[in-house]
Amino acid sequence: MKLKLRPQKDPLAGTGRRTLLRVAVAGSAVATGGLALGAIPASAAPPSMISRTRPTTPAQALHELSVGNRRWRTFQQQHPDESPSVRNALVTGQHPFAVILGCIDSRVPPELVFDQGLGDLMTVRSAGEVLDEAVLGSIAYGVLELGVPLIMVLGHQSCGAVAAAVHADETGEELPAHIEYLADRIRPAIDHSQHGAARVDSTVNRNVGLVRRQLAAEPDLAAKVATGALAIVGARYELNSQLVHVIH
Repeated sequence: MKLKLRPQKDPLAGTGRRTLLRVAVAGSAVATGGLALGAIPASAAPPSMISRTRPTTPAQALHELSVGNRRWRTFQQQHPDESPSVRNALVTGQHPFAVILGCIDSRVPPELVFDQGLGDLMTVRSAGEVLDEAVLGSIAYGVLELGVPLIMVLGHQSCGAVAAAVHADETGEELPAHIEYLADRIRPAIDHSQHGAARVDSTVNRNVGLVRRQLAAEPDLAAKVATGALAIVGARYELNSQLVHVIH
């Protein structure tokens, strides 16, 4: 898998939101008893706490995902970062190297698809990779608070959410309220130059591109991209070959 980095723009800007996000996460941990006085916050966990070398640049992160996907599709998984020592180290913090925004499809779990373990990936999943404020906030937390160098928008072959959006657009059929919400956000990506299964397949790719551009339009993320500290890429998982490849 040859993945190329492309800079990109951003709506979660502003110190106010970042502060609110930081307070909200900390407050949640306190409420559940997950944050003790004097504990190291997740944002401060040093890379050395993890057993293997952590990718620290977008290119290194892409390479690690590529190598992991190769292991997955050739049935040579290593199941890294699951040992007792890693589990103990992760009690006091985390240092993930990529945020994966993927679909909820049960056949495409990012940790398996990329053969990664505990503390390696932050995964955010919604049907059709649809963005809302909660998804945006989750992604922004990984980048702005934990310094993650890579965001990957991961679509996949035979996406049911995309198929539902295409069907509703073609027939005018009204979908259940919450599913209609998803279809409305996928609809701008529908490829009306294609027909039948080809339209759904093309729309999967176009939807990944749409979401990637929406993320790149976020000012806080765009600022990171501009310095080279962050890359936002789109990719697609093929169910028949288990290959992940970049979508331009």
